[in-house]
Amino acid sequence: MAVTYKRLGKSGVLVSNLCLGTMNFGWHTSKKDSFAIMDRALELGINFFDTADVYGWETYHGYTEEIIGEWIAQGGQRRENIILATKVYNPAHKDKNDTEPNRSGTNLSSLKIRRHLEASLKRLQTDVIDLYQVHHIDRQCSWEEAWDAFNDVQTQGKAIYIGTSNFPAWQIASACEKAKQRHRQGLVSEQSVYNLNNRHVELEVLPACENYGLGFIPYSPVAGGLLAGALEKEKQGRRGGEWLKDAVIEERQRIADYEDLCREIGADPAIVAMAWLFHNPIVTAPIIGPRTMKHLEDAVAATELRLDEEALARLDKLFPGPGGPAPEAYAW
Repeated sequence: MAVTYKRLGKSGVLVSNLCLGTMNFGWHTSKKDSFAIMDRALELGINFFDTADVYGWETYHGYTEEIIGEWIAQGGQRRENIILATKVYNPAHKDKNDTEPNRSGTNLSSLKIRRHLEASLKRLQTDVIDLYQVHHIDRQCSWEEAWDAFNDVQTQGKAIYIGTSNFPAWQIASACEKAKQRHRQGLVSEQSVYNLNNRHVELEVLPACENYGLGFIPYSPVAGGLLAGALEKEKQGRRGGEWLKDAVIEERQRIADYEDLCREIGADPAIVAMAWLFHNPIVTAPIIGPRTMKHLEDAVAATELRLDEEALARLDKLFPGPGGPAPEAYAW
């Protein structure tokens, strides 16, 4: 396998070029299987683990962090061997009937950042979060307030790096400029959806990341299963084919052409979709969200696939994207 390591944006920390996403842990994946996947990820060289305080979904918010915390508590240098990332913004509490606004709401107040960080540390059974990410923008809360809290938790040694997720370019720029005014390091990464079928970030987000020295961590690399052989699975009546049930004829034809191209390349569609991301130098580490051990192994196999210029050109023709960065993509 070809797991390698890259700097996370302008920081000095090295992370694997695959990030283990844990959204399925405790939801679609049992605790026992989640433990096995994390152990295997370490064996394969993956040292970058991503979660969020809201993950746990139908069980309760925070359950996924608890699973990771129990895994860490087994010892064996598990905590020392991973770069641990979590997020703040969404509600994160066990009681679904809790209506207290600072627990049930979505915001980025200084109060919430401090309280949710302490709760995440407890659930994860660790003293420090390596990468603390803002899960979404808060249009009402100023970056001055947010940076007050982030600067404090960094000074206290409870969080090392700060990142964002699902941010537009203008908010990335605003956050970085406010941090620069404070003579602080600021953001080191942005995490957002990015795949062959959704290339919106190429317009402004990726140029903003490059300009400010942020690492880019794409999630949904196979478009929720659409790029993982959905048409073939539909024909076979397998899980995953449901992604095309409401697709228009043109979309179905494009996916059919994509799967034909993957057969010519000689690789599974999911592996091709992942390999395409590795060709973009701004990408630090695509997030994989395995439900099973096979999903993990397949994702690692994608690190070894190199697509030639012809294959890349054909993929661009099938999934053209916005036409490059703004403003040239739509103006001159």
